[in-house]
Amino acid sequence: MNETKRLTLAAVLTAVAVVGSVLSFPMLGSRCAPVQHMVNVFCAVLLGWRYGVGSAFVASVLRNLFGLGSLLAFPGSMCGAFLSGVVYSRTKNIWLTVAAEALGTGIIGGLAAYPIAILFMGKEAGDVAFYVYVVPFLISTVCGSLLAGLVVNRFKKYLNWGDNGA
Repeated sequence: MNETKRLTLAAVLTAVAVVGSVLSFPMLGSRCAPVQHMVNVFCAVLLGWRYGVGSAFVASVLRNLFGLGSLLAFPGSMCGAFLSGVVYSRTKNIWLTVAAEALGTGIIGGLAAYPIAILFMGKEAGDVAFYVYVVPFLISTVCGSLLAGLVVNRFKKYLNWGDNGA
């Protein structure tokens, strides 16, 4: 896939993540957006971790500008995109990629939300962030990642998905 096609696909997936944020739901102080995690897995498989992290960053910026997300969208989506992209590039295993997205977003991103919440959202948000953000991040990412894994697994034989060249 040439660079123009990769950038175009990354832009389309970023738009899907932003528009899909309308389907988010509040959970214990954060907004769960499972479509973002689907996009992270799609980017990992189709484009590689660099495009995945870039897409997650731009989607987080746009979600915040449009009032569809919070500052906590950054650590969750970007950690998940990075880890799932690296795992897929090394293993080419869809289900390990799904697990990496859940670990990256749910655990690492949830823990990374703690200092961000204190720094940008105040001590009150930080007081609960460490205990409360891991669970909603995990719920959101497991839903979106599993759905993406099922879609990728179903269509990869028809679309030759999985050769991201990363």
